[in-house]
Amino acid sequence: MRPPENILHTWKKFDDFPMETLTKLWVFQQEGRGKQRSVSLMREHRQRYSMSGNCFDLALWLLDEFRRDGIKAYPIGHHILTEEAHVAVVALDEKGRRFLCDLGDQWLTPILVDGTSDEFSSRRLSGFFPAAEVRVKPQASHVEVFYYRPNSKFSTQRYDLQPIEMDEFLRAANYSQNVIRPFPLVECRIPFKEEQAHWEFDNWSSFLSTSEGLIYDFEVTTVEEWVNRIYEKTRYNKGILKKVLEKYEKLK
Repeated sequence: MRPPENILHTWKKFDDFPMETLTKLWVFQQEGRGKQRSVSLMREHRQRYSMSGNCFDLALWLLDEFRRDGIKAYPIGHHILTEEAHVAVVALDEKGRRFLCDLGDQWLTPILVDGTSDEFSSRRLSGFFPAAEVRVKPQASHVEVFYYRPNSKFSTQRYDLQPIEMDEFLRAANYSQNVIRPFPLVECRIPFKEEQAHWEFDNWSSFLSTSEGLIYDFEVTTVEEWVNRIYEKTRYNKGILKKVLEKYEKLK
C-alpha cells in the first residue's frame, strides 16, 4: 500500500505546502482576472512569499516534479470546469501500479489504488490521511475512499482514475482560478503530539483535526490577528496576507 521510495521522495518535497485560496485572490487582484500560474512562476512566488496555491496549482507543480524525477504521472479530477472541481495526480511505479497523490486534500502520503476490492475491502489504514483511517475500494475506472474519523464520523469520496488531457486540465485550471468564493481557505499538515494533524482556516474559523477529535482555536476577530495566526502556520508573506484578508472581509 505504501509508495515506492522514488514516488515518496518527490511527494515529500511538498510536505510543508499548504493548500490555500489566498493566492488565487491575490493573482486575481494583480491581473484583473484569474489565471493559472506557470510552475516557474509558482516557484518564484514560493521563494519570495511562501505561497503555494489551490488544488490545481499543487497538482500542476507536483506533475512537473514527477516529470523532472523521471516518474510517470498524470492529472485526474472530477466536476472539471465547474465550481465544484477538484484535481489530484496519479503516479505510476515501475510495475505500472497507480498511486493516488492528493496535495489538495492534504493527504500525508500517496496510496496504492490498484488491486481488487476483495484485497482492500476490510482494511482500514492509518498514516495516509490526517486524523483519519482510510479504506480504499478500487473499481475499473475509479476508486472509492472511505474515511473513518474520531467519534465515529464517516465520509466517502470517489476519485475518477482516468487521465485528464493536459489541454483540458489547463482550461479547467484557468476556469478555477476565476472562481472566487466569498471566504478564504487554508489547510495544512502540522505536527501534533506523535502525529501529523490537519489545521484548517475556513470561513473565519480555525481548528485542528486530530486522532483525538477536533480542537478549535480561540476566537479572534481582527484581520491582524488572523494574519499572525496564518503566518504562524504557513509563513505566508504578512503584507500580502493582510491585503488579501482585507479583500475577503469585503466579500463577506
